[in-house]
Amino acid sequence: MRRRFRTVERRSEGYIDQVEIRSRRVQMADRYKYTLYTYFRSSCSARVRIAAHIKGIPLEYKYIHLVKGEQHEPEYTAHNPSESVPTLVVTDAQSGEIVTKIRQSSAILEFLEETTPDLPKLLPPSDDPVGRAKVRELVNIIACDVQPVTNLRVLNFIKPFNLDAKDWQQHFMTLGFRAYEELAKQYSGKYSVGDDLTMADCALAPAIDGALRFGVDVQGGFPHIWKVWENLKVVEAFKKGRWDNQEDTPQELKTKE
Repeated sequence: MRRRFRTVERRSEGYIDQVEIRSRRVQMADRYKYTLYTYFRSSCSARVRIAAHIKGIPLEYKYIHLVKGEQHEPEYTAHNPSESVPTLVVTDAQSGEIVTKIRQSSAILEFLEETTPDLPKLLPPSDDPVGRAKVRELVNIIACDVQPVTNLRVLNFIKPFNLDAKDWQQHFMTLGFRAYEELAKQYSGKYSVGDDLTMADCALAPAIDGALRFGVDVQGGFPHIWKVWENLKVVEAFKKGRWDNQEDTPQELKTKE
């Protein structure tokens, strides 16, 4: 039997008052300031944007244009030697001192989860280690098997070899989605793991956007992933965090209201 768990957002329907949730979010905002270095097309950045919207954590954005190579500028590499996005800078709201810098999206998601225990959860409870492992397993399929071999850095590297970028993207995205689909058959309900939003959904949604961009037949080839996607598309946090709804999204690509 699939174990269900409830996020604070769902508990708010009858278990925790919305006023109390808003109060907790204000307390977090008073304690820390969060600055996210991001790029509108970056699926890794989108994971963090979506998670922050789910939790109600306010982010200040600084935009790094990857196509223009701004990630290689010394001013940015001082923050992130990997020359990639995202980077989350956490600052003490009172003293202004930097508390930490985190440079990988999965680590950022875990940090936000661990440091905001009173905000909506993106992992099952600690007494459900199997459920937590399922979520992390799916996150890692996207973060380790799909995204690294399909990012801009790799596409730029293969250009001299006369490989078709679209074929490359479709091949590796399909391999990763095939694995995710098999596990989604077992784990998914409304969302990737059961009926509550998790980190897995934060990772999956931007990956689907990328797959659709490069012509992967997600609907026809991966029905369980597509079912989850259809449910995620209507969630406000996912709308706000998507690539086509950012300040640095070119106007011609922005969501048409």
